[in-house]
Amino acid sequence: MSSLFDLPFEDEPAPDNRPTDAGAPDGRQADAGAPLVGARNERTTTRPAERPRESGTGHRAPGTGFVERESERQEPRRPRTYTVSELTHAVRQSLEGTFGRVWVEGEIADCTPSQGNVYFTLKDGGAQVSAVLWRTDAARLRFKLTTGLHVLVKGRLSVYVPRGRYQLIVDSIEPKGAGARQLALDQLKKRLQAEGLFDPARKRALPMLPRRIGVVTSLDGAAVRDILRVLRTRRAPADIVIAPTRVQGEGASVDIARAIARVARVPDVDVIIVGRGGGSTEDLWAFNEETVARAVAAAPVPVIAAVGHEVDTTLADYVADVRAATPSQAAEIVVRQASDFRDRLAGAQRQMALLLGSRLDRQRTRLLRIEGRPGFAHYRDEIRHRDRLRVELTDRLAHAWRERTARRTRRLADLAARLDEQHPQRQLVTRVRRLTQIDDRLRSAMTTRRAAAHARLQASRERLARVGLDARVAQSGRRVDHLIGRGLAALTRTLHTGDRRVSSLSGQLDALSPLRTLARGYAICWDTPGQTVVRSVAGVSTGDRVHVQVSDGMLQCDVAATSPDSPPRP
Repeated sequence: MSSLFDLPFEDEPAPDNRPTDAGAPDGRQADAGAPLVGARNERTTTRPAERPRESGTGHRAPGTGFVERESERQEPRRPRTYTVSELTHAVRQSLEGTFGRVWVEGEIADCTPSQGNVYFTLKDGGAQVSAVLWRTDAARLRFKLTTGLHVLVKGRLSVYVPRGRYQLIVDSIEPKGAGARQLALDQLKKRLQAEGLFDPARKRALPMLPRRIGVVTSLDGAAVRDILRVLRTRRAPADIVIAPTRVQGEGASVDIARAIARVARVPDVDVIIVGRGGGSTEDLWAFNEETVARAVAAAPVPVIAAVGHEVDTTLADYVADVRAATPSQAAEIVVRQASDFRDRLAGAQRQMALLLGSRLDRQRTRLLRIEGRPGFAHYRDEIRHRDRLRVELTDRLAHAWRERTARRTRRLADLAARLDEQHPQRQLVTRVRRLTQIDDRLRSAMTTRRAAAHARLQASRERLARVGLDARVAQSGRRVDHLIGRGLAALTRTLHTGDRRVSSLSGQLDALSPLRTLARGYAICWDTPGQTVVRSVAGVSTGDRVHVQVSDGMLQCDVAATSPDSPPRP
């Protein structure tokens, strides 16, 4: 069922004045390469203005299906105004929505790595477009991007909004012409060559007689069997150390490098064979990795590379000290010098044997000739006598030597035993043992004495408990208190009696004291020296000086006259 807007227009279209392709049957084929959005708009603008199908209701706008009304035709709408950001975002959405992932071929220019990202320009003879390869995608790239490299890239178009510039976000890059892997290999080969890893001057000579031969290969392949077969057949005078590893597949290069480093650390390994059997280029690719090449170059001993067949050449072959066409040939190379050396040694031995035999024959002939002379008739008997004497002296010397050795051994043992007894450590042990014994005895004696004292104390306690000591002590205490009371009472009475007697004697003494007599007015006359009391007038003479003592002092008096008959005054 068709609608009104699907019906064909009756008016003739205006003539199309755009340039057309000469080979195209009509003018629409010339727009085949133009963007789809632009082609539709251009086709729409070339249509003539349509007249309304129904008056008063509107008509269909050319190419849009919009029906304009009469009033709207009289007042056209104002076009929308975009900001720069809105316009740029709209263009970006339109560009990203129109183009999916595209493949673009061109030449790289202005290649600039920055923080892992790679910014470059992709150009041809007539145009160019900015492109960027983000860091994660650049890390997976197997070759290095350089200016002038012709490539085929896959990516998506986008707009860098801050600058309003469209660019190509690249996901993957393939070199045009050679493959990416081959290009990466060529670039790696050039870099290693520039570093001097292929320099013949750094190639080391193989050892003539290797003590140990290291083999780095897979245990599942035929290479290890070929190498062992050749070494066994040629009777290689060396030990074989095999470092098994994967030789193809993802991560095999890292395993090979680790196996080379591991077998190189084995003592006395003088040469290493690294290789595998034949296969496709993909199978042998692990030996083209930089990891393997640098491991071969860093090996401390010479390395023989035997990868694939003779037509196969890898980076390991270039870096190795010797390249072998096959693993079997590598084993042949290792033992070849040893075989040559053994052959030369055997030839020298044969030549020396011939020369020695010829010389012995000449000496024997000369000896026989000398034996025939008269002076050497009894030399054999003399030789036998000297030989018996030599044997006898040898036996005596050996016996004397054994005797002397035995004596020295016994003396040495005795000195060792004495020295061992005098050793400070042994003496210290002895002293410690004696101190320990003394300490044990002392502890035992103390324990015994403490037990005896405890037993006596216990017996005393039991005996005291039996005699009632506490009651006797209390009785004695009361008796002591009674005696103390009696003693104190007797002492008090004695003191009172003494006081009364002292008072009585003091009174008597005071009554008889000459001082009391002097106080009553009497005096005592002493001679001049003051030593004798003058008791009579006959004891002094006129003119003598006497001393008269009164109650309150001494008088110095001169005797003027004496009168014996004068009565004393009352």
